[in-house]
Amino acid sequence: MYRTWVLVVATLSFSGQFTAQSASATRNFTFQVVASQPWTDTGLDLQVGDLLKISATSFVDAESSRAPACHATGVRASVSQSGLPLSSAKAGALIAKLHAHRATPLLLGASRELHVEEPSHLFLGMNSTGTPVCQGGFTVKVQKISTRRSAAASAAQQPTRGQQLKSQLETAAQMLLEGQFGTGESESDASKAKSAGVESSSRVPALTVSNRSLDADLRSRIDSLPRRVNDHFNNPGDMVNFVLVGSQHDMQAAFAAACWHIADADNTNAALNALIETYKNKDYLTMPMSPLYLFGRKQDFGYEMAEPIAMVASRHHFRIWKAPFTWTGREVWVGAGTHDIGFAKDKRNNNVTHKIDPAVDGERDNIASSLEKANKTRMLTYYLPSNPVEHAKNATGNGYYSDGRLIVIFLQ
Repeated sequence: MYRTWVLVVATLSFSGQFTAQSASATRNFTFQVVASQPWTDTGLDLQVGDLLKISATSFVDAESSRAPACHATGVRASVSQSGLPLSSAKAGALIAKLHAHRATPLLLGASRELHVEEPSHLFLGMNSTGTPVCQGGFTVKVQKISTRRSAAASAAQQPTRGQQLKSQLETAAQMLLEGQFGTGESESDASKAKSAGVESSSRVPALTVSNRSLDADLRSRIDSLPRRVNDHFNNPGDMVNFVLVGSQHDMQAAFAAACWHIADADNTNAALNALIETYKNKDYLTMPMSPLYLFGRKQDFGYEMAEPIAMVASRHHFRIWKAPFTWTGREVWVGAGTHDIGFAKDKRNNNVTHKIDPAVDGERDNIASSLEKANKTRMLTYYLPSNPVEHAKNATGNGYYSDGRLIVIFLQ
């Protein structure tokens, strides 16, 4: 297999060089967001192409207050969710909006990156109805990176299709040979791969979510589910973050309609498929997925979605298991979804593995949104189980955070 990959990469060699003239400016700002003020105008005008790196820390004004201390991801107190600016986020969470009088707010939480796609203006706020739900507020640091590039330079940077295919195959080969499947390499070495610099770009999709309460029996069943999956060493890992109700046929048809691809089952097939697809001038979209376990067995199916050239480093993906129970005669499926955004060190063995976006709720909602856009959902609703996962580490030792809710998807 090693010789096969070396030969393929060598035969796709090319010569060429890209140059571009660009200028970037980075500015840093600090703002205070308090519970008593609905929105804070940062005064920052944003242009297409700007990148915002936002982080928040909490502060407390009145230690004697009975209200819980503010936290950027929200508070767990029994605060009503009705009337919140962003109903999909917990009360008290740090949010933003990019226009004064329109657009749905965005969840920022403790940290987030925003890529600006239209001229806009940044406002910061707390997810509350006006009555403070916590004490104190947030110190918010915003790093604004503005890039200006000429149209000619941007066009010059666009690689040809042949160059894209070569890059795709080279990166796939490197991952297969240098640690993605356990051969071992340091994180710093892996970061030299062309796709290793992929950054988090998670954004909460707009979902049509029902406020209808779940059936008591289904709530009980969901409460009984394991909250996290585990690896073959029984290390706890990704959180269970969605439940799907529908037959296997309907489930598979729904994900196919939503442009999800079933992952390759083993590494040998992965190498062969990448080779065949590339020489057919197609894109390799079924990168293998390592086994994780729930209900004492590995996933029944693994699905992934990505831009073709970025597949090796960046992909939306999830694993799904058939639950050991049915509801009103219908099959129930339990899934764990995460968004790969680059490479990281596997803390179990110092090998290279995928790095996930720590804001895992974005992938939960992305899965539901993709099915909704494909007209395959009858109803979507959030459910907060009795023992939610909010802060944890996956099996490779990388941390993530969540509001603890699962999304329950009822298929058509």
